[in-house]
Amino acid sequence: MSPSASSRSADGGTARPRNRTAVSCTALMVVIGVGVTACGSDGHPLSAEPYDAAQDVSFSAAVSDGKKADPDKPLEVIAKDSGGRITDVTATDAAGRYVAGELSADGGRWHSTSPLAAGAHYTVRVSTEDEDGAPGREAVDFETGVPRTKKRLDVTFGPDKGTYGVGQPVTAELSAPVKDRAARAVVERALKVRSQPAVQGAWHWVDDRNLHYRPMEYWPAHATITARSNLSGIKVAERLWGGRAKPLTLTTGDRMEAVTDAAAHSMTVYRNGEVINTLPVTTGKPGFDTRNGVKVVLGKEYFVRMRGTSIGIAEGSADSYDLPVYYATRVTWSGEYVHAAPWSTGSQGAANVSHGCTGMSTANAEWFFDTVRAGDIVKVVNSDGDMMDPFGNGFGDWNLTWDSWRKGSALVADTTEGSTPEDRLKLRPEPA
Repeated sequence: MSPSASSRSADGGTARPRNRTAVSCTALMVVIGVGVTACGSDGHPLSAEPYDAAQDVSFSAAVSDGKKADPDKPLEVIAKDSGGRITDVTATDAAGRYVAGELSADGGRWHSTSPLAAGAHYTVRVSTEDEDGAPGREAVDFETGVPRTKKRLDVTFGPDKGTYGVGQPVTAELSAPVKDRAARAVVERALKVRSQPAVQGAWHWVDDRNLHYRPMEYWPAHATITARSNLSGIKVAERLWGGRAKPLTLTTGDRMEAVTDAAAHSMTVYRNGEVINTLPVTTGKPGFDTRNGVKVVLGKEYFVRMRGTSIGIAEGSADSYDLPVYYATRVTWSGEYVHAAPWSTGSQGAANVSHGCTGMSTANAEWFFDTVRAGDIVKVVNSDGDMMDPFGNGFGDWNLTWDSWRKGSALVADTTEGSTPEDRLKLRPEPA
């Protein structure tokens, strides 16, 4: 808004009223960074529309002199002692991001409660009301500066764009570590995940650089999920400011769940809650028991060479193996698969003889390979093995209860001491 703006007289000329009416107006002072920007509202109480208060505005050096405001300092709007009050304030940047704020009970002061972005253009719109209820409006534009020394915190969302199963978490990888809880809260507030249909979800800090987002339950089938960052230009910590992030859109397919009962040597496959196949399988033998719990399909490999030496089995020992494996569906990074095991067809459905993987006939493994996709759910029950770790060896995120998951958020106050993912993580390789 130009300070030279003025009201017009009835004959079209510029006129500035010299005398005030008995009804006082509300004058505003906008405090941004290094200085004070005042914008007032003055008009007749019988006006049908809010009046233009340009003649009552005085600007601080940061605005009128073209200087850029300090993003480290809060934005304030103050009603001068003229009998009126502030009724509403909105502040947005050029990207449409709103600045959160609080208005005092008496309408005398509004101040921002969320940080301003560096290098951003803002518009502040203020609504006022004088002591007789006449409305006033004012708008102020300003820009924030860029710190001289800063480190940029970029965000990379994952997985790649595409269609996934309903168990696929959204991931966010940061370009620099963030350890401080307050700084983590700034990051987390800026990382937005939305789904259609809508579901309740939360971020969980896996470590200083990685976050995972999942709903309370699995994603809905055939949902559209979007992830984006509002962190650009926002101060995260001393000398650390939000940087770039490419938004991500995912979709989900049918709800596919494969449940393996290790004690019954059987896998039941469900599509959208209905059984579509039951397969005889073999799982890990004693000493190599398959992990219990929920895993998520990580990928599919038509051929994998599996060797016992990769998991510490000495070559030539009774448990040593070196096998060509086909139709291998990966569920952990350490080497647990659902795959074809033609050498154990006699035990499938009757005994557990593998080194930790779920083995089945070649025909059944091909069917499973062709039926599932990354993000689909593979659950093992009734095994003597350990529980699948939540992080570090695939996506075991669903093995945390919802309450435990939320405690990994920087926005949840009730975080249990010693329950960080780093404390829980015990990566154990899984053989074929």
